[in-house]
Amino acid sequence: MKIATFNVNGIKARLDALCDWLDSAHPDVAVLQEIKSEDAPFPREMIEDRGYIVETHGQKSFNGVAILSKLPLEDITRGLPGDDGDTQARWIEATVVGKTALRVCGLYLPNGNPVELDADGLPVAGGKYAYKLAWMARQRARAADLLAAEMPFLMAGDYNIIPQAEDAKRPDVWRADALFRLESRDAFRQLVNLGLTDAFRARVQGPGHYSFWDYQAGAWNRDDGIRIDHVLLSPQAADLLRDAGIDRDIRGRDKPSDHVPVWVDLDL
Repeated sequence: MKIATFNVNGIKARLDALCDWLDSAHPDVAVLQEIKSEDAPFPREMIEDRGYIVETHGQKSFNGVAILSKLPLEDITRGLPGDDGDTQARWIEATVVGKTALRVCGLYLPNGNPVELDADGLPVAGGKYAYKLAWMARQRARAADLLAAEMPFLMAGDYNIIPQAEDAKRPDVWRADALFRLESRDAFRQLVNLGLTDAFRARVQGPGHYSFWDYQAGAWNRDDGIRIDHVLLSPQAADLLRDAGIDRDIRGRDKPSDHVPVWVDLDL
């Protein structure tokens, strides 16, 4: 089973590019981020024509996540538990029914910029960086609950986290950014240290592997990228890992997203 994550940066602007990628990559399941569309107007017909079930958790003009699946989906839930007042559409879950059931969590983790700190150097309550770290704490709690259930699962999406210096072409320029601040990386490590596996790093080592290139300043042509799109696997899912990769060439196609797909192949 090939499962991919792809921040499309606007489904309406990127529909043709998405469909071209679906036709060439043939993922069984794809989780999307930044669809920037409410559920009703989401352009599902072209995707459904390719054999996919489409489930969305949309929001007008911002955020929004989706799951596309060629396999049946069960127990679909929307929204990350832990804060009933959070109205941002950043989380969707479903169980994919193949030879073995797999819980798929699609996520769009908050960016966190600008970083607002108080006099003690702590994130300002109510600020975007505080929201990011609180969101990650909720994600960690959800991962702990899923681990306790002992069902194979993965958490895939745009994490807006650069885990290590080797995951950026120029790490020094990101030191004060919410994507690479120590608190952000610590929160990511705490999540992984629950027992999850970074699928890409389990298969590919070393620098020079990115999933995002900014539209500005010729970042793509200079390969000035960062790796912020990740697939984390539970121990049961990690045991099934056959391969993982990044579809880098998508960034060079017509009207691309600033992200490219990241995928895993599981023996399911």
